[in-house]
Amino acid sequence: MFIQTEETPNPATLKFLPGRQVMATGTAEFKAEEEAARSPLAQALFQVDGVTGVFLGYDFISVSKRDGKEWYLMKPGVLGVIMEHFVAGRPTIVEGATPLAEAAGTDEDSEIVTQIKELLDTRVRPAVAMDGGDITFQGFEDGVVTLQMQGACSGCPSSTATLKMGIENMLRHYIPEVREVRAASPY
Repeated sequence: MFIQTEETPNPATLKFLPGRQVMATGTAEFKAEEEAARSPLAQALFQVDGVTGVFLGYDFISVSKRDGKEWYLMKPGVLGVIMEHFVAGRPTIVEGATPLAEAAGTDEDSEIVTQIKELLDTRVRPAVAMDGGDITFQGFEDGVVTLQMQGACSGCPSSTATLKMGIENMLRHYIPEVREVRAASPY
């Protein structure tokens, strides 16, 4: 099994591509070991000294590290955990657990919210996934779109610029009702 590694715009996060599907649908983010109970892969990754976050996408795993730790020391351990997990055929998420990104949205979305989600899904999320993260819709109220930054995007030095200059300008161009885009407060 060959696992590719890519740098992300966030120097504290690396993207690992195992060459196979990681999540069938949605995404999952774990910011602490205690949150990882539903993911055997995330639990194992948190055992690598210095790991502070795990984000699971369709075909990638983003791993974040603590300041003061060096990737050249951590990378072999992370690669070993990922390889061992997939070779053993373990599940990424235990049965019955719902990925976080699927929770957002209802059948009663307004036309504006539907347009916002469509633009995010077709134009923003694929590009952000290439950088090892995800952005999910949290809400739209009084012209303000609230988005949740996940994976490599969470805590990335360029995330504010991405939100303001990229996503906000695009949404305002296509949907005049949008005045501003904000990042949701971290939980």
